[in-house]
Amino acid sequence: MGRVERVAERGGGLELAVAVPDWAGRLVLGESIAVNGCCLTVESVKDDVFTVFATPETLAKTSLGDWRAGQRVNLERAMALGDRLGGHLVSGHVDTTGRLRSVRRDGESHELWFDAPREILEASIPKGSIAVDGISLTLVELTDDGFSVWIIPETWERTTLSETPIGARVNLESDMIGKYVARHLGRMKAEG
Repeated sequence: MGRVERVAERGGGLELAVAVPDWAGRLVLGESIAVNGCCLTVESVKDDVFTVFATPETLAKTSLGDWRAGQRVNLERAMALGDRLGGHLVSGHVDTTGRLRSVRRDGESHELWFDAPREILEASIPKGSIAVDGISLTLVELTDDGFSVWIIPETWERTTLSETPIGARVNLESDMIGKYVARHLGRMKAEG
């Protein structure tokens, strides 16, 4: 995780400065980095802080416009070809946002429910995958207006989910394969 140091309007978008003491110095200009699941490009690096720019399109599709200095964010560097692939395929191209509806603790685990738009739910299946603020999760239940996930203690401790308030917007990216299947079936239906 990192911490948002500064949010500044710039050229119709936002410039974000993010501190990450552990590895910011290893970032290179032009590198892609997922910040709460949003694929952004590193524009500068100084000491333990890097900057990125969010365009109006990014602001319209994500929760970045809600971010404030001091907020912690999930960070993930892009996978290098040849690395092991865990979780599911995500591009960091957020589809839309949803809202955290509820959190229920059960022993060491947490059940979270999210409100989500139809476009996400139509590309999802129970036991399929979804990225919430860049965190690869397994869908448990789906309804007409949302979905649930169960969070293990490791994920609860190492991500921002434990700090997300009820009602907060979260970035959602559905499984890439699910999106391709939904689009293909939509075309077949349209063609009769």
